[in-house]
Amino acid sequence: MTGNWAGNVTFGAGVVHQPHSVDELCSIVASASQTGRNVHATGSRHSFSTVADVTAGGDLVSMVGLDRVLAVDHDAMTVTVEAGIRYGELAAALQVAGLALHNLPSLPHITVAGAVATATHGSGDHNGNLATAVRAIDLVLADGTLVHIGPGDPRLPGAVVNLGALGVVVRLTLAVEPTFDVAQTLYRDVPFDAGVEALDELMGAAYSVSLFTDYQRDVFDQVWWKGRVGVDGVAPPRLLGAAPALEALHPVAGVSAESCTEQLGVAGAWADRLPHFRLGFEPSSGDELQSEYFVARSDGAAALRSVRELSAELAPLIRVSEVRSVAADGLWLSTAHGRDTLALHFTWVNDHARVMAFLPMLESALAPFAARPHWGKLTALPPSTIRERTPMWSDFASLRQTLDPSGTFLNPYVSRLL
Repeated sequence: MTGNWAGNVTFGAGVVHQPHSVDELCSIVASASQTGRNVHATGSRHSFSTVADVTAGGDLVSMVGLDRVLAVDHDAMTVTVEAGIRYGELAAALQVAGLALHNLPSLPHITVAGAVATATHGSGDHNGNLATAVRAIDLVLADGTLVHIGPGDPRLPGAVVNLGALGVVVRLTLAVEPTFDVAQTLYRDVPFDAGVEALDELMGAAYSVSLFTDYQRDVFDQVWWKGRVGVDGVAPPRLLGAAPALEALHPVAGVSAESCTEQLGVAGAWADRLPHFRLGFEPSSGDELQSEYFVARSDGAAALRSVRELSAELAPLIRVSEVRSVAADGLWLSTAHGRDTLALHFTWVNDHARVMAFLPMLESALAPFAARPHWGKLTALPPSTIRERTPMWSDFASLRQTLDPSGTFLNPYVSRLL
């Protein structure tokens, strides 16, 4: 394991561990700390930023060997899992138990701890991002001891989205609910102006709605409508004048839809419909880069129009852009902290230098809306701007100092932000 999924980050680790027990992990962390080496954990390596990297010569800990469901509590309606479990495997286990999570990532291939640590993925007006399901976490601290941060602990809102900077998360307890079915329908060529004018109506049309565009035509090329069966009604025959697709589609034009979840209005379990992609397939080769920015929902229409003004500059770089809604939450480092949010996601061609050269232009267009960047994706925003747009940053910095006074879990990414 030399780098991340996309190949744009090469890890600086002197050694990579893959523990298969908590005791083994505790020993690894304590040993590294005693000799002054930094430690950082990694999961599915799907981050495009260096958030999961470690200081050069430090110890990188892969959590993929700790991937079990530990307990399902039907009374408390929670599930406790090890950090390295992937959402696809967890969803399958919960479905067998008649349970569900409130939300899933587009890619069920990513690990729970990695997604939570970076506040990844929200989809739906009333759905928080994946981190909002957390009810408790267990951390390994620098001396190898375990600390449990559970319900009622004032540290929990600061410890959930943690960038790997507080310790190594080994267990998480997540809220669950009874299983439910979802039907997914795609619509083609929703007019851009009509969609922006009716943005609230469009994003609130179902349990989860995603808009896809490359900003090269005056349309949202695809709208993915995911409705809860028996709650959201049937998919409308037309959506802002657009008709349903008659065949399965991949979000990126010209790519086979074989890896995508069922789209043609056929109802199925939440686990098989909420993700965009199926666990048994690689959704793409990894030959891409990604950025994502989060603006207040009230600024969403204006932000979309500002991005469209850059269509000519976007053309040689963009593969597709997804627009999603995320409910507000109170997690300190969440990108939806304190405000209902519109997420503007960009999948780029795999040309790191050209993408990074373009990002300041995009970020300037989004500056009036105080756009917050995704912790695990590419941004050119200076640390001072990111701190200004993260209201609870100083509180998180204090919590980090309390839990990790020796700086064992600092890496260049977090140190630069601090």
